[in-house]
Amino acid sequence: MKSTGAMPAPSPDTLFADPNQLFLVPLGGAGEIGMNLNVYGYGGEWMIVDLGVSFGDDSMPSIDVFMADPAFIEERRDRLAGIVLTHGHEDHLGAVAYLWPRLRCPVYATPFAAAILESKLQEAGLGGQVPVKIVQLGARFSVGPFDVELITLTHSIPEPNALAIRTPAGTVLHTGDWKFDPDPLIGEAADFEALRRVGAEGVVALVGDSTNVFVPGEGGSEADVRKSLAALLGQFSNRIAVACFASNVARLESIALAAQANGRHTALVGRSLWKIDAAARRNGYLKDLPPFLDGHDAAYLPKDKVVYICTGSQGEPRAALARIASGDHPHVTLGEGDVAIFSSRIIPGNERAINELQNKLVRRGVELVTEKDHFVHVSGHPGRGELARMYQTIRPRVAVPVHGEARHLVEHARLARSCQVPRALVVENGSIVKLAPGEAEVVGTAPFGRLAVDGNRLVSMDSELLRRRHRMMWSGNAVVTLALDRMGRLLGDPQVSAHGLIDPDLDQFEQEQAADAIREAVEDLPQKARQDDAVVKETARVALRRALKASYGKKPMTDVHLVRL
Repeated sequence: MKSTGAMPAPSPDTLFADPNQLFLVPLGGAGEIGMNLNVYGYGGEWMIVDLGVSFGDDSMPSIDVFMADPAFIEERRDRLAGIVLTHGHEDHLGAVAYLWPRLRCPVYATPFAAAILESKLQEAGLGGQVPVKIVQLGARFSVGPFDVELITLTHSIPEPNALAIRTPAGTVLHTGDWKFDPDPLIGEAADFEALRRVGAEGVVALVGDSTNVFVPGEGGSEADVRKSLAALLGQFSNRIAVACFASNVARLESIALAAQANGRHTALVGRSLWKIDAAARRNGYLKDLPPFLDGHDAAYLPKDKVVYICTGSQGEPRAALARIASGDHPHVTLGEGDVAIFSSRIIPGNERAINELQNKLVRRGVELVTEKDHFVHVSGHPGRGELARMYQTIRPRVAVPVHGEARHLVEHARLARSCQVPRALVVENGSIVKLAPGEAEVVGTAPFGRLAVDGNRLVSMDSELLRRRHRMMWSGNAVVTLALDRMGRLLGDPQVSAHGLIDPDLDQFEQEQAADAIREAVEDLPQKARQDDAVVKETARVALRRALKASYGKKPMTDVHLVRL
């Protein structure tokens, strides 16, 4: 065999042989938005930062939730010191309930994130099994060899944190999701003193949020949205429904206060809203608001006295607003003269679902208000101005953009260089990044992939099971049943069905043609071949696929059931 001259790629274990090196291995959230899973390694031990999910769309039939495959760190579970959660959003903690049985280590979270997590663990049957260690805002604690300090930032959920991760090889600032909101309404403002202190100590790398890198200026303040909503609600005299992200506790409070200012009562419609409400009140948020009404009680109020806060701003088919738009919600109806306010942004990929939802509402006579029509939303992520300010404060030696698609990461790296960051690395899931000592660089590749929640199990998104399901969705599924004697003689007509392709009431001729084609193909086999089950099955399968291709232009997934009598 001729040598190519290329050196074989080093194995991960060879790369990690030096215990004095500091590594980052992103397994999810680098090159995409969602399902964040970042792994840090030092001194032979490992720490996970965030363990989140993403949600399926029309391209993923029957798949609602998927997440990064943790195989790389699962293989090193005996050296996994813990999981640290930056905040309570699904794309940062939603996978813990699915993946913790594979990892079995302590989980560190602030009180609000812990409350959300514990509810999910209860639903998953893991209540009381997972060691959730609650850490207070601003806390400093050890996770194996990692000295972790929480630095309070602002976001669209209470208690978002950057992590200052200190090791003998250097310090990393992992930002999580953040922005600089000067008036966050819920929770504390960003801790600039702590950021300046960490920056002054010296930071090897900033691993940061790239979501809004194309947005000029700053994300805006939740306080301004509150004022705008109060004025907006006063313009309507019928029922008002407001769709927003359930986890945005400040927005829930803003909507409720805007309703109060206009003489209206507020009802929550959607299970996730009630969960967030419970977690918020348990941790001292929303304490000045009276309890929310539910949809049943609010239905008895006059039209001009109610505001519904609904789940479903992204067009989720089973969320409250989708059911209301379809007219099948048990308690809430919207119709002529009512208004639906979308106090949210469109997450890329959800455009079609949101358009369908909004069209259904319009057909019912509902007026729509979106961020294009009125100031009803601010993002929870930093614009370019805030990113620049963060780099000026931290002054890292290297920037590692994450939490973004490829175009976001490349632009974020360009912005970091313009902020005089000496080096910016564009990485993707599976990159093994040596951060220190020496120059930061990608030194190898770790296995990575996606797992989907399929019923009550996790399956690989690359599995034959899901590939077959996709093919069935596009081309249907055909089955032929054959009965033969021991000598290979057919004992009746082949029985053909093709779900999603043949209509038994309308396509009888085509069905009979397919059966005849199978009979002819089998009977043309030599007698010895007809006694071989494998040969008969393959012959029948090919004949059926050819017949269906000729009749319908499709080649469905095909199964053959053979019975010997």
